[in-house]
Amino acid sequence: MLKQRAQDIYSFIRRFRREQGSAPTIREIGNAFEITSTNGVRYYLELLEREGYIRHTPGISRGIVLLKDVAPGTIPILGGVAAGQPILAEENWSGSLELAGMFGETEGLFALQVRGDSMIDAGILEGDHVIVQKQETARSGDIVVAGIGDEATVKYYRPRSGIRGRAKHHLDHVELVAANSKYAPITVRPDSDFRIFGVVRGVVRTIRKS
Repeated sequence: MLKQRAQDIYSFIRRFRREQGSAPTIREIGNAFEITSTNGVRYYLELLEREGYIRHTPGISRGIVLLKDVAPGTIPILGGVAAGQPILAEENWSGSLELAGMFGETEGLFALQVRGDSMIDAGILEGDHVIVQKQETARSGDIVVAGIGDEATVKYYRPRSGIRGRAKHHLDHVELVAANSKYAPITVRPDSDFRIFGVVRGVVRTIRKS
């Protein structure tokens, strides 16, 4: 059974999304409940996630989805991601896609709408929705949604090895590579605030009427 504070936070998230059109940030939840530590807020979000009330994507500002409000077999749309230069990672629940028949098990999947043209040679155009498997690791050559600080982008993931002294090959840096020759790779050093939000599993495109 949920702790009373967790129930109150869940009610607050529902009310906030209904009134504001998006989920609250961790800071906004903390302010509402006078929880000064972000880890304190995350503790209650983890409780809610374990009980199946929410899905929380760490590292993205508004990455809370109310699972009770998402129909079974659908994938939540969590806003937009840059296919160009990285943009501020503001993730907002904005509906859902009914794609269970295409992707099978939808646990851990979410959708982002693409902004920019850096992945056009991979068949990912501006306005498309990329379907992303939430995970923190990827293989070289995967198309990933990655965060650099407070910014997020979709690119090919290319880890690069180096040799230091007598050490064996180690990760020297990561390149985030566009599928458009007019964009140079983004080089990410090991000491950067870099993380992988997920691996792209598919693309959905709507043909607009003229």
